[in-house]
Amino acid sequence: MIGSIGQIMLYVHDQDEAMRFWTEAVGFSVIAEEESPEFRWIEIAPPNGGTSLVLHNKDKIAQMEPELNLDTPSIMFYTNDLEQLHQELTVKNITVGDIVEMPNGRVFNFADYEENYFAVMEKK
Repeated sequence: MIGSIGQIMLYVHDQDEAMRFWTEAVGFSVIAEEESPEFRWIEIAPPNGGTSLVLHNKDKIAQMEPELNLDTPSIMFYTNDLEQLHQELTVKNITVGDIVEMPNGRVFNFADYEENYFAVMEKK
């Protein structure tokens, strides 16, 4: 039986730019960074922990494992103050969508620097 989600892999073109986005714009922390001559990965997570994201170089992974699906997964993040987060990302010139009312709560989407979109839902 699976007990939890450990990590979500994000395949990006520029790991340093992606790390800056997630740490400076969104407020995540770098948990670990590993590098070898052929491989580098950066693990990041929200300030209060939880499932982490691992940033991988999309081009290198495509060379190593051409059969892998390297598309960005659909990820829903939670926040307890949707309007504040929306405003913070807007002020940082992050592409954000409008806050919309869904059957299970309010939500908006935002894009990283590579135009991958993610969603945020208010959970109090």
